Amino acid sequence: MFRRLLWLVMGAGFGFGVSFWLMRFVRETAARYTPERVSSGLADSVRNLGDAVRAAVADGREAMREREQELRGEVERTR
Repeated sequence: MFRRLLWLVMGAGFGFGVSFWLMRFVRETAARYTPERVSSGLADSVRNLGDAVRAAVADGREAMREREQELRGEVERTR
């Protein structure tokens, strides 16, 4: 009888713990996908994309200038 009561209490405790964790997980996941959070995340992503594009353009222009100097140097050597 004592063993059955022990296992019943352990099972109920485990079930309560798992259900509490699961409900918390579901609420946090649902909160992550609310329209406000999604729109702010999207705005941050667009802003970061703009920064990345500007950096890539600046790197491309710098590489273009370096290559132009190399080509001009080669042309001057062949003359």
